[in-house]
Order: sequence, then structure tokens, then C-alpha cells
Amino acid sequence: MKISENTSVSMPMKNMVGIVIAVAMGVFAYTEVTSRLTSLETSRELFQADLLKKSEQKPTDQEQFMLIEDIYKTVEKLEKTQEQNMTNKVNIQFLRDQLEKTLADVENLKDKVRANGNGH
Repeated sequence: MKISENTSVSMPMKNMVGIVIAVAMGVFAYTEVTSRLTSLETSRELFQADLLKKSEQKPTDQEQFMLIEDIYKTVEKLEKTQEQNMTNKVNIQFLRDQLEKTLADVENLKDKVRANGNGH
């Protein structure tokens, strides 16, 4: 077998297209894998940097952050309680008005009964 500049190679077009597609898929897969690895390495580095930064905090800072979080939770609970109390105040005022109206109606009925002479 002699190979030179003038040697020709014949190959079916279907095989050539298959080879090109296989090479393209290989290049795409390699690019995706390297991209994913880079992303994971970056997130790991950021995570480690955050851990180092948190470990450098003084205990008093950590305690203050915990106290602030607790205060926020307490304030949220107080806000909910206050909203419930405002609703209760409206309900109590409504019931008070209804009771006063009912008492006035009862007094009117008593007056009518007395006026009829049946109030013995």
C-alpha cells in the first residue's frame, strides 16, 4: 500500500456525517463537563470563604446576631398579637353598642308594661 499526495480515499457520505456528528457531540460533552466542574469548584471556594469569614467573627458578634434574630421573631409575634387585639377591640365595641341598644329596648318594654298597669 502506497500513500502519497495523490492517494484518494473514498468513504460513504453517511459515515462521514456520522463521524462529524460524533466529534461534535464529544466536544459539546467535554465543554459541558468542564463548565460544570468549574461551577462546582467556584461554589466550593465561595462556601469555604464564607466559612472562614464566619469563623473569624468574634463571639460577641455572633451573640449580637443571635439576639437580633430573636428580637425580630419577638417583634413579629407582637405584631400578630396587636392585630388580633385591634380586631378584638372592634368586636368588643360592637357588642357593647348592641348591649346598650338591647338594654334600652328592655327599659322601653318595662315602661310600656308599667304604663299598662300590669307592673305589679
